[in-house]
Amino acid sequence: MNTTRHWPKRAFILSRALSRAFSDTPSPTFPLKHVTRSNFDSALVELRSHVRAADFVAIDMEMTGVTSAPWRESFEFDRFDIRYLKVKDSAEKFAVLQFGVCPFRWDSLKQSFIAHPHNFFVFPRQEIPLDRTSYEFLCQTTSMDFLAKYQFDFNACIHEGISYLSRGQEDEARKRLISPKGDQLTHLSHNLRETMDLPLVRVADVLFTERMKKRLGEWRDDLLQNRVGGPQEEKVPDDLNQQFRTVFFKMRPALSLDGFTSHQLSLIRMVTRKHFKDLTYVCFNGESTSEELVVYTDSESDKARLMEEVKNDHQRSAEMKINAAVGFRHVIDLLSSENKLIVGHNCILDIAHVHSKFLAPLPSTAEEFVSCVNKYFPSIIDTKILLNADYTLQRKMKRSSTSLSSAFSLLCPEIAHGFTRNVLSYEPCVKVEVHVDEMRSSNWNSGAKHEAGYDAFMTGCVFAQACSHLGIDFQLHSPSENLTQNEKLQKHMNLLYLSWINGDIIDLRTGNRSAELSGSNMIRKPYQKILFKNIVLLWGFPSKLKPSMIRDCICKTLGPSSVISTYCIDQTAVFVQFSKAELASDFLNLKETLEQSNDAISHLHPLSQLLEGGNTRAASYETYKEICASPISKVLFADQAEAVAIKWKTELLPSDKEESHDNTRSHLESAMDSPQAVQKSKTRNTEDVVNDSSNKRFCDDIIDSFLKVEKIRRTTNL
Repeated sequence: MNTTRHWPKRAFILSRALSRAFSDTPSPTFPLKHVTRSNFDSALVELRSHVRAADFVAIDMEMTGVTSAPWRESFEFDRFDIRYLKVKDSAEKFAVLQFGVCPFRWDSLKQSFIAHPHNFFVFPRQEIPLDRTSYEFLCQTTSMDFLAKYQFDFNACIHEGISYLSRGQEDEARKRLISPKGDQLTHLSHNLRETMDLPLVRVADVLFTERMKKRLGEWRDDLLQNRVGGPQEEKVPDDLNQQFRTVFFKMRPALSLDGFTSHQLSLIRMVTRKHFKDLTYVCFNGESTSEELVVYTDSESDKARLMEEVKNDHQRSAEMKINAAVGFRHVIDLLSSENKLIVGHNCILDIAHVHSKFLAPLPSTAEEFVSCVNKYFPSIIDTKILLNADYTLQRKMKRSSTSLSSAFSLLCPEIAHGFTRNVLSYEPCVKVEVHVDEMRSSNWNSGAKHEAGYDAFMTGCVFAQACSHLGIDFQLHSPSENLTQNEKLQKHMNLLYLSWINGDIIDLRTGNRSAELSGSNMIRKPYQKILFKNIVLLWGFPSKLKPSMIRDCICKTLGPSSVISTYCIDQTAVFVQFSKAELASDFLNLKETLEQSNDAISHLHPLSQLLEGGNTRAASYETYKEICASPISKVLFADQAEAVAIKWKTELLPSDKEESHDNTRSHLESAMDSPQAVQKSKTRNTEDVVNDSSNKRFCDDIIDSFLKVEKIRRTTNL
């Protein structure tokens, strides 16, 4: 009975799916609007209208790399502030090559989203010479190989990529425009400041200035004699015909100067200023070329008006250059000004790149970072947060990877695979239709993954489907409704994964660490709680030592339960987590004591293997932060520490110095009382000392050392 009642509905669904599968032919390629320098202006106009009408805008980026060194990967032992420093380093060192922007608008008539995917090629070309340095960025071979694998067009990026200026760089350019000093944009220094007399030390310069004085005088005299009849054909020697040409500039007669060197032009400028009050030297910058002119003026007031007109022209020209050089940042300004919901997938690095490339240099702390981001983008959703915040979604993902492509395939199969999937597995999906220029499409073959525009489209589709699972019914959505105010999205808003490994979430409203919502830890395995005050950083130790061997050396000294764990940073450095903060401090004190002494005990001590070679360094966790904060990036951590020039005096954790010194004594004594140390001493005595009379002095040193330890023990007991 129940089956019979539901059969008509099932038959309808099956019929509809079969009809689509056999009647609709997918488009050969996914419709995606590629934007380069040649079509940027027109694309920006279209994008502006799409963003204004959008309910949300999805973004994605393709970069030249992610980590500048292996030890800058996100580690289990990284503290919250360290994780931000590593994100900061990546955003500062690598370039964005593609920026995907995809506005999504809900169409209530079609009951589907209308998406407008844009794929911007971006390249940090220096359009305006703000200083003599050129842009530099790193390329990570794995990332570049990955892009090449997916047919990334590097030629289009480099040759046709859209350049940009950050807000700070734009401000710097405008300051140079206003200030005559050091002005390199408008050449106003040639026009508004008097040229100093050039020393005429060469005969050629003297002859040239006299020749120019005569030539300019003749031109001015002929001009005054023929003012009524207007300018006439100049009768000059043939060699000057190509260098002097009478033109009109700002409704005034002028001589255009062609074919002169910069030094000769400076001499002409000096001659004009010294000998002709009614002639003015002007450097005029056109759209593509600059022109050097000597202009006739009737009076001082006319000369002042001319210079003001030239100044205004220069300023307008410079404004146009700056505006053009701002380039792709116009897109960022558009997204910010329209105050739309910005959607990304695992997008903390994307947001850091936006800040670093288009807003201002990244600040040193996460709190300052989120303050700036929240100012320009007050509403951001990370789809990775949504996927891991709901138990139903996680079950839907079947504990699989939460990568963008996996989420897109599982949550949006109809969009991802067209209608080629098994029609019997039909499940309602939020519909999406793509509009690019005049093309309208709701059925296509899979697009080019890891192309920023298509990845932005996938991100938006995943967000729409995740919203549906969270109970947001877009069929009831009105155009006036703002998704940023949706109650079901509010608890997920402005939360980004700072680290997926540990589940560290940064709250963009406060800059604080935020706890994951319940049910969000199904996929990721739990990690032990880390007490950073109990951690010691070790580097520069002998390469033959493995983390387990380092742990054994320390446990032989401080006890079998003194070390909870060791974590390998790379082959040159490890973290050692002690069971107590006091043990971490004791270890640092003991290491320093052993390094300062050169007696037999230090050579027989269990830590001697760790300290062999004299290059082993140890410090508290704060030193690790100092090293990570440096802009330097060496491949090996030990080399990085040397390059940062850390002061190698052992950094102790805050503790009472006298107590630490007493603890060092007791550990030194206990180490020598341990069975391993006694047995090692006995073996050394019987095999090396007794059988070799040349080692008698060494034997005496050992005995003296034991007597000193015994004396210390008795004194302490008293």
